[in-house]
Amino acid sequence: MTMLRPTELAPVPGAQEMLVNLGPQHPATHGVLKVVLGIDGERVTRAVPHIGFLHRNHEKIEESRTYHQVIPYLDRMDYVSGLQNELPFCLAVEELAGIEVPERAKYLRTALFELNRIISHLVWIGTYMLDLGAITPFLYAFRDREAALDIVERTTGGRMLPNYFTFGGVRRDINPRFWQELTGFVDYLEGVLPEYEALTVEAPVFRARTVGIGVLPPAMAINHGISGPMLRASGVAHDLRKDQPYDAYPWLDFEVITRREGDSWARSKLRCQELYQSIDLIRQCARKAPRTGPYLGKGRLKIEAGRQRYRAVEASRGQLGVYLYSDGGPGPYRSKHRSPSFTNLQVLPDLFVGQRFSDVIAILGSMDIVLGEVDR
Repeated sequence: MTMLRPTELAPVPGAQEMLVNLGPQHPATHGVLKVVLGIDGERVTRAVPHIGFLHRNHEKIEESRTYHQVIPYLDRMDYVSGLQNELPFCLAVEELAGIEVPERAKYLRTALFELNRIISHLVWIGTYMLDLGAITPFLYAFRDREAALDIVERTTGGRMLPNYFTFGGVRRDINPRFWQELTGFVDYLEGVLPEYEALTVEAPVFRARTVGIGVLPPAMAINHGISGPMLRASGVAHDLRKDQPYDAYPWLDFEVITRREGDSWARSKLRCQELYQSIDLIRQCARKAPRTGPYLGKGRLKIEAGRQRYRAVEASRGQLGVYLYSDGGPGPYRSKHRSPSFTNLQVLPDLFVGQRFSDVIAILGSMDIVLGEVDR
């Protein structure tokens, strides 16, 4: 069990403080996260997060596997965005080994990457509304998520753990109706998104719980290394799909979405806007992707000793990066992941302190963390 250090337990001078344990067994912490809160009346005086309850030693396991054997493990870190977890590792290995990726495979990976963003954001909006006491949006979100997972399953053979991206492209070809099914789904989703917004970000009760709550100034976000929707909701236009494009993103037309408010509502509204953006990106992939051609590039998976590479992608929660170092063997000598949930969680004490106790869950839910990715 994680214990507080004596300095963390010391009372705040002049405060009638009570210590409250939020988690690790609490549905609103979205996994085994524990936060020790100091409460003075209705205000939070301090917050000490404790992680590591879900630690599974991913990076050291990867260092004892071959490059191909690592990919299935990546799905299990962020189990909401398995396909996204596979891509930075594949990009790093492709660059180290000099493996070319066919154009058709790049469009396939990009379309599935954006579909996974939709899946992730639907999970977030449904569970966030549960945290705030609303059940109906959760049922709607998971209904539509199932339709998206059906497409993933028919394409990859798996739902949450697809194991589909590989070095040089994808493991197997798509079914002939893939693009038709995918565009049909996003056409449907675009029609129901206004209903989602009316039930959530535009609802008076939701706005009352989130507007002006947990404000993250842009300077603080940058200093803490925050990325993804949390950073862009504070007005910082940083998106690796634009700044360091990969796969088919250089051929797609889109703008980085930002907001200025920096509060829990802005983070929520921005993710809703990203759903529309992902729909548009998928449609562009469907129009531009070659219908014939190789789905897997040719190349020999041999990486020379001493070579190293860091590659990152713009995942649903922010910058997801992988650092690899080779000793010339069949697998990585050193593997290190930069997970956005872990980095974004660093700002949690700053966002909690000074807020009302009732707003703690609203702030935490707006951060959209996955504990499997935090602890790895």
